[in-house]
Amino acid sequence: MKIVVLNGSPKGDMSVTMQYINYIQNKFKNHELKIINISQRINQIEKDKKTFEDIIHEIKFSDGVIWAFPLYVFTIHSNYQRFIELIFEKNVVDAFDGKYTSVLATSIHFYDHTAVNYMNSICDDLNMNYVDYFSPEMYDLRKEDTQKNLLQFAQNYFNAIENKVITLKNYNPIKYSPNKYIPEITHHKIDVSNKKVVVVTDSLEDINLKNMIHKFRNSFSQTIELVNLQDIDIKGGCLGCLKCGYNYACAYTGKDDFINFYNSKLKTADIIVFTGAIKYRHLSSTWKRFLDRGFFNTHTPSLSGKQIGFIISGALRQIPNLRQILEAYTQWQGSNLVGFVTDEYDTSIEIDQQLYVFSCNLIKSSTVNYIKPATFLGVAGMKIFRDEIWGNLRFPFVADHNAYKALNVYDFPQKNYKSRIRNFIFMLMCKFPSIRKKIYSNQIKSSMVVPLKKIVEDTTI
Repeated sequence: MKIVVLNGSPKGDMSVTMQYINYIQNKFKNHELKIINISQRINQIEKDKKTFEDIIHEIKFSDGVIWAFPLYVFTIHSNYQRFIELIFEKNVVDAFDGKYTSVLATSIHFYDHTAVNYMNSICDDLNMNYVDYFSPEMYDLRKEDTQKNLLQFAQNYFNAIENKVITLKNYNPIKYSPNKYIPEITHHKIDVSNKKVVVVTDSLEDINLKNMIHKFRNSFSQTIELVNLQDIDIKGGCLGCLKCGYNYACAYTGKDDFINFYNSKLKTADIIVFTGAIKYRHLSSTWKRFLDRGFFNTHTPSLSGKQIGFIISGALRQIPNLRQILEAYTQWQGSNLVGFVTDEYDTSIEIDQQLYVFSCNLIKSSTVNYIKPATFLGVAGMKIFRDEIWGNLRFPFVADHNAYKALNVYDFPQKNYKSRIRNFIFMLMCKFPSIRKKIYSNQIKSSMVVPLKKIVEDTTI
């Protein structure tokens, strides 16, 4: 059978992900895996009608489609996302209808689940028969177990096509019919004091988004700067070249305006409000390009201590995966997520009220430098980066390693010698049944609160 592999790497055939595809091809020579480089050729695909039509023709007359890609900042590369937008915009969804599909994603497991979830939902929206996903660590192909499981993944996929198995649908279609938002309430103007507030958008074409941005900016006594990503000279998406790894020097340095915009506008801001309209279960590919290009900071947080909020036009409440991505992005950056405002309300008055409270909360939190503790989203993600930069990725990501040392990111538990000594003593004591019974029956619960009670009862704190 003939399977079309849509390659999401901007590096084309030089992709780590494609080595997994090549391994499958070498073991299943009776099937043809036709690789089409999507991300690497997106400019040609978008501009040349015949190129796009040829790809759709290959898909339409294939037996199945494999979406294969490396992870880029929580999901897929912006060029790959742009291709997905083109599928819907050019109304060629029928070419994917009923096709059996699977996802193969490579990464270091930093939010690979959100990438898989996103692609699964897109496949369901295209009415494809989604069989499964395979998401290994990028170099796991060297492991015998991974090789075995990869081949089983491929075999299951081929069997599903041959036997026309019934597949599970995991995502409902998005139902979104917004009311037109027209501001109605005039609130008392908020003083931003000496705080720098920046609003960033990707477009003002969506009327609800445009009006929400206007209402938000008019909530303040001072003029709030608005930056439209379409007005910034951005030559292209992340190249995946890793040139930034040594000292944050991007391959685009001096060639476009993105880095200057990021450094001069965002890094110097106290409050940043990101705004956009949802397109096919994510913010636009323009926004995704912003996230990808921000990787010139590599794995080092670049917006620490800032207040961040989101104004979104679209059915965010129906897309928890997108909300988690935005929450995780904020937490990983070491910023404080103030909240989300969307147009998912019955009346304009409700949106007015939400925007005003949102505006007040941004200023209040910034005034006292409030940062909520990170949840699993921020803590777990940073631990993955910590371990990878300490280990396998210290080179080429030398800049991260230096930053992590300075920021005390290398907080490995084995360095806590006091805890290790305490654990050793108690584990040794508990080898004696009588002592173990006394500790576990009478002492553990009360001892857990002792260090905290000392703080609570200390009147000097």
